[in-house]
Amino acid sequence: MKLGLPKESHAGESRVAIIPANVTRLLKNNLHVLVESGAGSNAGFTDEDYVQAGATIVSREQVLSDADIITVVNAKDEQLAELSAAIKPQQIVIGMMDPLAHPENAQAIAATGATAIALELVPRITRAQSMDILSSMATIAGYKAVLLAAHKAPRLFPMMMTAAGTLKPARAFIMGVGVAGLQACATAKRLGAVVEAYDIRPAAREQIISVGAKPVELDLEAENTETKGGYAAEQSDDFLKRQQQAMANVLAQQDIVITTAAIPGRKAPILITKEMVDGMKAGTIIVDLAAETGGNCELTELDKEVVYNGVTILGPSNVPGSAANHASQMYGTNIENLLKLLVNKDGELNLDFDDEIVKDTVVAHQGEVTSARLRDLLGLPTLEVNEPSASADDSNTTSEAK
Repeated sequence: MKLGLPKESHAGESRVAIIPANVTRLLKNNLHVLVESGAGSNAGFTDEDYVQAGATIVSREQVLSDADIITVVNAKDEQLAELSAAIKPQQIVIGMMDPLAHPENAQAIAATGATAIALELVPRITRAQSMDILSSMATIAGYKAVLLAAHKAPRLFPMMMTAAGTLKPARAFIMGVGVAGLQACATAKRLGAVVEAYDIRPAAREQIISVGAKPVELDLEAENTETKGGYAAEQSDDFLKRQQQAMANVLAQQDIVITTAAIPGRKAPILITKEMVDGMKAGTIIVDLAAETGGNCELTELDKEVVYNGVTILGPSNVPGSAANHASQMYGTNIENLLKLLVNKDGELNLDFDDEIVKDTVVAHQGEVTSARLRDLLGLPTLEVNEPSASADDSNTTSEAK
């Protein structure tokens, strides 16, 4: 079975879906790896690195036409259009598709007859942790957000006692402590800041303390604070308004604020209003990691630096891509572990649609959007058929996914 690795054509993407170290290990599963020339160059991996690992360097056309499985970082926008025009019904495409916000991406691949696996839908279960690309990329985003803030801040993070006097440590506040938020807490703490953090989930308190930060506790009651997948649940407008009022005094004391609150498939909640920014100190830096889904700050503009009332608001996109080498290493390991679930050591596809991981991540198969969640978002009727079989003899597919 052939695994294809094309170079990313998605605008601004410097990551690569698998790195040479993954190739070496995947060969043990009898996967022959085809790599487009230059696929890993932006992440620091040369064609020679891939060749030494056992891959074959070919043209982009050959990757897209000959591979049974095509793995990419971004299967959306311009790269999705290119894939949809080139792939065949027997192929599988694995990548990030933003399926809950843009279910039409899965529909585009379904129209080709190919199979699509959306990595954002890997379930948050213990067995799937090694395949969880959202957590991997969030780790990098949380770390880099602190560095962005440190670069822009007019003050240093640590306390320093010098002959010229004592410099007080910066105060950093992290809003939302999922994977990105916890990494931001830990990074700001390592740099010497006094770190506080807030999350509506009660379970987050111990996690905040575990990374050396202080939990901020507001006198607010909320129901259903956590989803089945471990994400913060969407709250009512009334709760968000009360939260904003209670948070204003906390924000007024901060030098650095990093927001990470996101709801899969939905616009990011506004945690910081324009009025709250009015009450913040001049020189404060806000790094909004939810900028790509609308932003947690009312003043955030995607990929722009906004200065309002002396406060600087950064709304970066694709933060993990700014650390392309390590981001690719983590992403590639997630892909490798997923492939080892899908392909046995004899190089044969073995998709078990009773497996929760397969069931949740495969979003298109045999001409249909097969994910019930996405069909509902698209307004499509419920499929009145049995789950697709995972037989390697399926005449419609050489490598299956849901």
